[in-house]
Amino acid sequence: MSATQRTYGLEELNREEGFGGMGTTKEREVPRVDMSDFQARKAEIADQLWDASTDTGFFQLVNHGITQEQIDEAFDLCARFFELPMESKAKLPMLKGTNTGWEYKEQVRPSTGTADNKESFQITVPRMKELWPSGDELPGFKAVMLAFERANWALGMKVLSCFALKLGFPPDFFTEAHDPTSPEYQSTLRMIHYMAMDNAKPEDFTGWRAGAHTDYDCLTLLHQRTGQGGLQLCPGKEISGELAWTDVPPLPGVITCNIGDMLMRWSDDQLQSTLHRVRMPRADEYLGPRYSLPFFCQANKDAVIRSASGRFEPITAHDYLQQRIAANFAKQG
Repeated sequence: MSATQRTYGLEELNREEGFGGMGTTKEREVPRVDMSDFQARKAEIADQLWDASTDTGFFQLVNHGITQEQIDEAFDLCARFFELPMESKAKLPMLKGTNTGWEYKEQVRPSTGTADNKESFQITVPRMKELWPSGDELPGFKAVMLAFERANWALGMKVLSCFALKLGFPPDFFTEAHDPTSPEYQSTLRMIHYMAMDNAKPEDFTGWRAGAHTDYDCLTLLHQRTGQGGLQLCPGKEISGELAWTDVPPLPGVITCNIGDMLMRWSDDQLQSTLHRVRMPRADEYLGPRYSLPFFCQANKDAVIRSASGRFEPITAHDYLQQRIAANFAKQG
């Protein structure tokens, strides 16, 4: 990696260091985009996605084609995975620089300097090898998660094809950059378990389950479980001074999406990556565990993130992600 590549993208990390304050709250409308009849309505959908992503950087998809039954099945197995004994999960570790496997309270946000109060399991298909739990421990897990991963990939490619249209790129530009048949594929399905607030003390309700950050992919598709809230956003264009945060409650049939830093760079900063975090629950709210299932559309390792105007230095998606992974995992750097 060249010296230029080593520094490329570091400004995102540096700016995150200033996002650790509590801030204020503010009501905002999160744009909702209907994905039904996609081929016939693609131009209309592309306009709606573009408007949302050049403004807040967040939007929600409805009538997106992933059934509630499939989502519920994935969440059920997600919860069962995290109920496995610690020694079983420890046999599936996230190795240095891979962003694949299980980690427990290892992700340290630059905005907080402390570990997020969660554990997670990352599924990046070409890298899994011996990282799947056995069928004896968790029957059906691999088949369900592979199907769910691919359903999210297909939906993500529909959304990204709309951005390709608006940016003047070939229709399959982003699909080819996220080719799942390539060994360089690095899009990731992530299972997250935020710990229950058992025997919580007053001070335990301060801070965040996940510190403020932007995602370092192209596009994130987030599945939340109804009743398990906490997600807050702050539009990228408003990142100055004291930040104002908006709660985004989980709703059935709704997938919450946000633009990541990769796509922001690819679009010459026209599309806005958006700051978000997961706050601690209040004492009068649901205090049990929180589960979420984000899918990160991360361009293949050999894809080159190239600014159309030449404003930013080119960098491979592999080098870009390595910088961000190293900065966000205390034991991975």
